[in-house]
Amino acid sequence: MNHSQSHYLKSRDGLNLHYLTWGDRASPAIILLHGLRSYALTWAPLAEILSQQFYVIALDQRGRGLSDWAENYETYQTKVYVEDLEDLVKCENLEKFIIVGHSLGGTNALEYNRLHPEKVSALIIEDIGPGSSIQGDGAERIRREMQNTPLEFATWQQAIDFWKKLRPLIGQEGIQSRVENTLVEKDGKIIWKHDQQGIAKARLNIASTDLWPAVEQIDCPTLFIKGGLSDFLPSTTLEAIRFKKPDIEFIEIADASHYVHDDQAEMYNQAVIQFLSKID
Repeated sequence: MNHSQSHYLKSRDGLNLHYLTWGDRASPAIILLHGLRSYALTWAPLAEILSQQFYVIALDQRGRGLSDWAENYETYQTKVYVEDLEDLVKCENLEKFIIVGHSLGGTNALEYNRLHPEKVSALIIEDIGPGSSIQGDGAERIRREMQNTPLEFATWQQAIDFWKKLRPLIGQEGIQSRVENTLVEKDGKIIWKHDQQGIAKARLNIASTDLWPAVEQIDCPTLFIKGGLSDFLPSTTLEAIRFKKPDIEFIEIADASHYVHDDQAEMYNQAVIQFLSKID
């Protein structure tokens, strides 16, 4: 069940950005940032739990969900995503908060923390690290998917089958969420709600952000969550992070791919809650 409230803010370059909130605004704040082709409501199961203790904010990052699409695909890059996050923080008048980020959202969380460490009380980074978006099997898979994703489907069943092929570990409820929140019927065709063409151009043409400077600057409680079956976050990368930042915590969740919070929602949520329970 989704008990969220819907809001909009205006980005500094004029886009209407949509976000959802759960819980009491007087509670400590936590911001949830989704991945490359995802949407704010992907976090609903976790947000419902967290809202018992936190004021939870989930952003439809530009070009996704109910947020406006950018006129220029070149604004689908880390610097601008972080500016959008700055605008959200200003809109909500947040002083200090926790950030949870998956993949693209993890990059944006790390970069925001690099620029504004005084604002961030803790980080939870799901299945991304330095080099993840640049090289390796996962990065190549994402590029291949971006090149081969159709812009429309003739039937809803074709769209459902597409998502099932991309996310074989997600249950029926998860697939239904993907279908409902990423696709819409228009003029007899099933098309994307997100800016698939612009996002693909950006992913294929804009250099990925080097995350080592952001990782090296981490000075708050931080948890990295890796999918046990992930092709995107190698164990060697986690070992390199641990060598540089021994205070950072790590957990690997079995039978989960790059999309940990989708594939193993219960274990993922438990890991997040357990980590947050240790933060003052």
